[in-house]
Amino acid sequence: MTEAVREPQELVAGVERLLDELQRLPDPAAREKSTELVQALFDLYGAGLERIVDEVAARDDGELAEALAGDELVSHLLLLHGLHPVPVRERVISALHEVRPYLESHGGDVELLAIEQDSVRLRLQGSCRGCPSSTMTLKLAIENAIHKAAPEIAEVVAEDGATAAEPGLLQIELAPGMAQAPGAPATSREAPVDGEWMMAGGLPELSGGGLLVKPVGGQPILFLKTAGRVYGYRPACAACGDSLERASLEGGDIRCQSCGHRYDALRAGRCRDSPQLHLEPVPLLVGDDGLVKVALRVVA
Repeated sequence: MTEAVREPQELVAGVERLLDELQRLPDPAAREKSTELVQALFDLYGAGLERIVDEVAARDDGELAEALAGDELVSHLLLLHGLHPVPVRERVISALHEVRPYLESHGGDVELLAIEQDSVRLRLQGSCRGCPSSTMTLKLAIENAIHKAAPEIAEVVAEDGATAAEPGLLQIELAPGMAQAPGAPATSREAPVDGEWMMAGGLPELSGGGLLVKPVGGQPILFLKTAGRVYGYRPACAACGDSLERASLEGGDIRCQSCGHRYDALRAGRCRDSPQLHLEPVPLLVGDDGLVKVALRVVA
C-alpha cells in the first residue's frame, strides 16, 4: 500500500527535529561528519534544483513556473535555495488578499505599508480592534497567511490604523516555515505559542446554510454558514454560558435557545442585546477545494 503523502509542514518539522538531534550528538567527530554529510546533500540537491529551474525558465511561458511556485512544498524548496521566481512583495500581497475576506467579515481590513528585508509592516483598519479577542484572531490569520506564502519573512509589525497620532504596535513573530540550511546561523523566529491551524474538513452539513457544533483538535467549534460564507466561534453563550449547539440562525444572528440573546455572526459575534458581550471568534481559512482550516489555541 502506498504511504499517505504527508503535509509539507510535517515534512519540514521532521527535518528540523532531526537536525536538532544531530546537533546534540555526544560524539564531536560524529556530529561534525554528519553535519558535513547533510550540507553536502543540501548543496547537491540545491545545484540540481537550480538546473531544473534554469531549464524551465528557458522553455516555459511562465505557466509551469507559476504552478510549481504555487505548490507549498516546492515553494519551500525554492525559497530554501534562493530560487523562488515570484518576488516576496507579490507573495505577501497575495497572502493578504487571501485573508482579507476573513478580516472584512469582522469589520476590519489590512494595508501593506512596507517590506524591509525580512520584516513586513502593516496597518490594521476597521472595527476589529473593538473585539477583545481580535489580537489573537488577527495575529493567527495574518501570520499564517504570510508565513505560508513567504516563510522568509521573520517578523510582521502591525500598526493600529485607528490611532493616527500615536500608533500602538502589535508585534507578530512568525513560526518557522522551512528547514534551516545546514550550518546556517540560527534565526530569531519562534513558534507561535497561542495557536496552530487544524483541518476541519469540507463541512458538507452546511452546504445549504445553518450551523453545527463539531470537534476540531479535541475542541468543540460552532460553525455556521450565512450569505455564502463560513464563520467559526467558540460554542458558549457569553450571557448564560450554555452551549450554542441548539442555537438558531436567524439571518446573520445566532440566537441562544437558553436565554434568547442574539449575536451578530458577521461582526465578530457582538451581542445585539448587550453590547458589552460577544462570542469568541475562531479564525478560519477556506481553501479553493472548500476545505476549512481552523486556528486554535494549543492546549497543553
